[in-house]
Amino acid sequence: MGSYEDSDLYKLAKQMAVELHQMTLDELPKFEMYEQGSQIRRASKSIVANFVEGYGRRYYKAEYIKFLTYALASCDETKAHLELLRETGSLQPERFQHFYASYRKIGGMLHNLRQAVIDGRAT
Repeated sequence: MGSYEDSDLYKLAKQMAVELHQMTLDELPKFEMYEQGSQIRRASKSIVANFVEGYGRRYYKAEYIKFLTYALASCDETKAHLELLRETGSLQPERFQHFYASYRKIGGMLHNLRQAVIDGRAT
């Protein structure tokens, strides 16, 4: 991989952060836009930011693993916010499914990459 921009993980995480950002502004009730909306926007963007920062530190294994762990934690946070939005009726079930499935995929990709770095199979 020549650049983080070439990574399927980066492309998907960025695409979903943009989609989620727009959804929170267009579809959530106004009272959620500034509460849960703000939290979930920051969490989803943190996945991208931590992946990129970790990639920049990939020659320092411990640093790379640390930032991949942060990205994975932000992915879990994003999923938790999605669940709360669905359970409070602020997010339609079909929209929840779209986003949740994508963030489960991103989480799996992050987990696999982090494990490959730990095992020395990826840099």
